[in-house]
Amino acid sequence: MSSCPDADLDLAGRLADAAGAAIRPFFRKRFAMEAKADRSPVTEADRAAEAAMRAILAAERPEDGVIGEEYGPDRPDAERVWVLDPIDGTRSFVAGRPIFGTLVALVEAKIPVLGIIDQPIARERWIGAAGAATTLNGAPVTTRACAALAEAHLATTGPGYFTPASWAAFERVRVSARDTLWGGDCYNYGLLAAGHLDLVIEDGLKLYDFAALVPIVEGAGGTMRDWQGGVLTMTSDGKVIAAGDPRLIDAAVAALA
Repeated sequence: MSSCPDADLDLAGRLADAAGAAIRPFFRKRFAMEAKADRSPVTEADRAAEAAMRAILAAERPEDGVIGEEYGPDRPDAERVWVLDPIDGTRSFVAGRPIFGTLVALVEAKIPVLGIIDQPIARERWIGAAGAATTLNGAPVTTRACAALAEAHLATTGPGYFTPASWAAFERVRVSARDTLWGGDCYNYGLLAAGHLDLVIEDGLKLYDFAALVPIVEGAGGTMRDWQGGVLTMTSDGKVIAAGDPRLIDAAVAALA
């Protein structure tokens, strides 16, 4: 049984519902868009979705903290913090590709304990919670067995997210893996949890990019770690490994080192 109260699971679902309702009217339509300081895009849909989620949290959980990609932190030192990425994969959203997702996480004592990946166009929703099996649209999903790096189907969002040094490290894994899928953002982690990918390795992630993914991957039988093999927390550096088969973690860490 999940250690997350049903009320938290219900609230997380309603946050994802509100984000999806805000996003869908903009999909494959004309909308305002601008570039952030790091040249990544932000759209009306990103902001509308996060505002909708924050409004619910302000009304129902005013004592909890909130960290969101678009509107920053509010009480980030609280014991319980909701971590929101309204559209993870904004470039895919802008291009009309339905492989982006809304990420909702609950972090307690700096550890992610609840996560949702919601794809609001395909209506696919992964839910993971500490102590519970991960589900996709209500049905349990599991990762697949793959103990050898040479047999692993690897994925990453793109080379532009790596530094020169971390790209060189990633290349050592890529040339050892069976094949590599490019693009996908959070959607790759849902595919890994459902047994379609074996390994995802990324650099440069922020807390709102990975917090929701940890309970989903681990509740499906996988493992998520940093590049040194450490547990992911609020203070992790954004270098992330997700392995469907936990036996792949050591091989990936060794290759990255």
